[in-house]
Amino acid sequence: MKMAPSAKPPLATPRRGAPAGTALALIGLALAQLAGVAPAHADDAKPVDFQRDIQPLLAAKCYACHGPDESHREADLRLDDRQAAISHGAIVPGKPAESELLARVKSTDAEQRMPPADHDKPLSPQQIELLTAWIAADAPFETHWAFVPPRRPTLPNAKDQRWAQSPVDRFVLSRIEAAGQTPSPPASAHDLARRVYLDLIGLPPTPEQLEAFLADLDSGRPGAYERLVDRLLSSPQYGERWARPWLDLARYADTNGYEKDRERSIWPYRDWVIQALNADLPYDRFSIEQLAGDMLPGATDAQRIATGFHRNTMLNEEGGIDPLEYRFYAMTDRVATTGLVWLGLTTGCAQCHSHKYDPLTQQDYYSIMALLNNADEPDLLVQDAAVLAKRRQLEQQARELEDHLAEQFPLPAADSSATGTESERRQAHLDQSFAQWLNMQRAETVPWRVIRPTGWQTNLPRLEVLDDGSLFSTGDITKRDEFVLTFDLGALADEQRITALRLEVLPDDRLPAQGPGRAFYEGRKGDFFLSELEASVQLAKRERGTGGADGAGDDDANPRKLEFADASVSYGKLSIGGGSAEASNLFDGDGSTGWSTSGQEGQANELVLPLQTPLSPTGTLSIRLLFERHFAASLGRFRFSIATSSDEQPSEPKPRAHAAVTDELRFLLTKSEPSEDELAQLKRHYLLVAPELAAARKPIDKLRDSLPSLPSTMVMQERPDDNPRPTHRHHRGEYLSPREPVTPALPMFLRSASDEQAPRNRLEFAKWLVSRDNPLAARVAVNRAWRHFWGAGLVRTAGDFGTQADPPTHPQLLDFLAVELVDSGWSLKRLHRLIVTSAAYRQQSAATSERHRDDPDNRLLARGPRARLDAELVRDTFLSVSGLLAMPLGGPSVYPPQPDSVTQLAYGNAKWPESRGESKYRRSLYTFSKRTAPFAAYAVFDGPTGENCLPRRNRSNTPLQALTLLNDPMFLEAAQSLARDLAATAAEPAEKLNRLFRRVLTRPPQAAEAEALLEYYRSQLARLNAGELKPAEIIAGSDSPEAAAWTLTARVLLNLDETISKP
Repeated sequence: MKMAPSAKPPLATPRRGAPAGTALALIGLALAQLAGVAPAHADDAKPVDFQRDIQPLLAAKCYACHGPDESHREADLRLDDRQAAISHGAIVPGKPAESELLARVKSTDAEQRMPPADHDKPLSPQQIELLTAWIAADAPFETHWAFVPPRRPTLPNAKDQRWAQSPVDRFVLSRIEAAGQTPSPPASAHDLARRVYLDLIGLPPTPEQLEAFLADLDSGRPGAYERLVDRLLSSPQYGERWARPWLDLARYADTNGYEKDRERSIWPYRDWVIQALNADLPYDRFSIEQLAGDMLPGATDAQRIATGFHRNTMLNEEGGIDPLEYRFYAMTDRVATTGLVWLGLTTGCAQCHSHKYDPLTQQDYYSIMALLNNADEPDLLVQDAAVLAKRRQLEQQARELEDHLAEQFPLPAADSSATGTESERRQAHLDQSFAQWLNMQRAETVPWRVIRPTGWQTNLPRLEVLDDGSLFSTGDITKRDEFVLTFDLGALADEQRITALRLEVLPDDRLPAQGPGRAFYEGRKGDFFLSELEASVQLAKRERGTGGADGAGDDDANPRKLEFADASVSYGKLSIGGGSAEASNLFDGDGSTGWSTSGQEGQANELVLPLQTPLSPTGTLSIRLLFERHFAASLGRFRFSIATSSDEQPSEPKPRAHAAVTDELRFLLTKSEPSEDELAQLKRHYLLVAPELAAARKPIDKLRDSLPSLPSTMVMQERPDDNPRPTHRHHRGEYLSPREPVTPALPMFLRSASDEQAPRNRLEFAKWLVSRDNPLAARVAVNRAWRHFWGAGLVRTAGDFGTQADPPTHPQLLDFLAVELVDSGWSLKRLHRLIVTSAAYRQQSAATSERHRDDPDNRLLARGPRARLDAELVRDTFLSVSGLLAMPLGGPSVYPPQPDSVTQLAYGNAKWPESRGESKYRRSLYTFSKRTAPFAAYAVFDGPTGENCLPRRNRSNTPLQALTLLNDPMFLEAAQSLARDLAATAAEPAEKLNRLFRRVLTRPPQAAEAEALLEYYRSQLARLNAGELKPAEIIAGSDSPEAAAWTLTARVLLNLDETISKP
């Protein structure tokens, strides 16, 4: 029987392909799977709670079709908005019987029932009862808990007040007691010490460190554990330990990703993170400097290095790609990462359409992008103190050798009439040779005069005039860039005619490979490709009609193109393809030919353009530069100069290498009467180029060739206010489908009443993210820290605090810690101390069968945290307990041993340049991270690839992990190192085993363990003594059966689950 229509307009039965129209026509799609959702709550007698019972149910099953996403909304019905649901008649507050939602979900008619039979089974009676009770209570809606600013809750009362060591314990104990349970006993001193060492510095305690802690405990002086915690928080290894999870979020890697996956230099950013954490840089400043450190007043190099956070995006280096397209993909990654790290929201879901579950529209998504999108992406030379000191040392040695070059100038040929001492004759010969060189240089040197443009136009890049008159290009580049520069010749105030133009291409530390270009072909390069150059002059009105040498007639009101004679370059070479890089290519009208200086990145070169007809210095000079290639290849820094002459037949200037004659030397060479100091400067230069001293200069050249380069790192740099980058909404999130422009703004649902204070740029956005106006940042940071200590956050969905998130297991504790973090000045060390000094953290982790049955995931926190170590900590633990670990902080990434096949199977068949010496034993944080070929031992233990922001690592258990611990050369070397130490110790086997346990497991062996392992040791020793096994095959370079037997025994202990787990 059909359901009788109500007094309201009849509702259409949904059918496939039917257009959405009436309010509940497709309600079944929203509730199609509600039957399987039964919100969990501890006490069925409690009144229905929207946050706990109703919103999770609606969000999981309704919002996909009846939620915030307007483009996918069915029947024009919203169930995430109370007014919309009421206005459509789906819900009548206080009147369940009149609510069409309930009528449909309770209907027994297959055509009327929601959800339809072909989508899912009907709602369960319990779910219908929840909806009925909620509507009867006036169907109250509440703002999602995470979108409400946290407030400091009142500390709950608990029965066992003596157990609580900190405010954290009051919240934990209240929940444990409400469940009718009690906390677990305290962990042993050995287990607690190992736990807190691994959590705070990522290394187990040495036997000596453990003994010191136990002695402090036994001293009877209160606070021994707290003093241990404070020592660990002050340790330099604290920053290394806590940098790793942050680098997971920052998607840090040492390569660019995608197919080519070539090396990049961004390790200074990693070092900045370590230093900031060790200094306990407040989390709000820690965040602001990473998002917008370059925009802070008087930004330091360290604050600029911090902006590498958003330079960790992948970079496609394939030839011929559009760099702006992949910049867009990088921006989508930055929006998604920012949302995950500081908002705890899956903002990436709104790239193509409005979020299906959270109140984040597609417009909001691109408004966030606009806040982040106005930055250029240069490199920064890092003023590394050690490198600078080494450079100064080598430069000083080179200058000292230069000071003695004159003494090595050759004597003149034998002359019987020569008089004077050998030194006097040497000096006379030097003076004569210098005078000849000086005369020749003066004859060849042209007094170039730098001209500054009075205006310019470009297609996209932005030009800036520097103090030396050069132009520096920033902003985006394309496969066809065009610069048009204008110069006011009348401002030169010079009656001499212009005989030539000169274009200098100049290096700059801010450019890729120090420039002079900005190319993008298989990565960022310092090359350029100038396709065409045109110059013309427009005479001022008062100058027209004068005729004369310029050849301008009375009717010459249009610009006159300038013709050049015998243009030439100081150096030319193409990076890709055949053909020449001659100056004549610039005037052939063929965009596929041109000038490039490939192979001389970081060096200056010049193009000289003699004019066929000298030009009077009047009117406006216009120069057009075209950069056209199948890849972007524009100039980064360049400068124009003119040569003038009063001669009727001026000589044609030739290009010269800047290394040979600098601008300063050119100036000195043009002076008719240089001073004594200026002559000495010229002579010193002559000694550096004189062919007679080529052999004497070799040690100097060798020293200069050995000068270490300053490291560079990738940073962000905000564009000038007068050159903002436009941001558009992209249809379906596609780069090739830009739509209307968007302005920088916060998501609508996060805006405060005072919209005047809303962020309008990257710095303001960064400050807002860590302000009290953002209800999410502190909660997300606290939850992240809790997860690292406990294995799971108070909110289990680490990267999602939206309506689809798991509700917090301890909501009041979450808010307490969030408020405490902010009120403490955003100190992460204080937060960590608060957690690890709690009684909850100090519980033993072992669970009885009853506890495991009742609370398998430890959601009550009624036992201590236990988890397998992360991949890097597994390796660090092995290196530490074996005595191999090298502890220097910071520096370039290293290459510990791994199978050659790992990188050989990646693109390019790259060789893994294995580090030597102590570098191979450095902490795993410093291991070179290649995105397409992650370090093998880390990948086995679920290490990151650096391709995406990673709020939580996956956990797997595979046989390959045990095989790696047994057979990987580095893990085997750890066992061998332990064995050598034990074999060299004068002690009985039982004592040696005791020492082995204390080094590896931070505890003495139990009787049964000692008996079993001693028996194993003796059996292996017997096999070795009998010749069944050979020591050299077990421990390289040793013929000791005892050392080999201890190697095999240590391997057993190192392969225990306890060894690679936090107790």
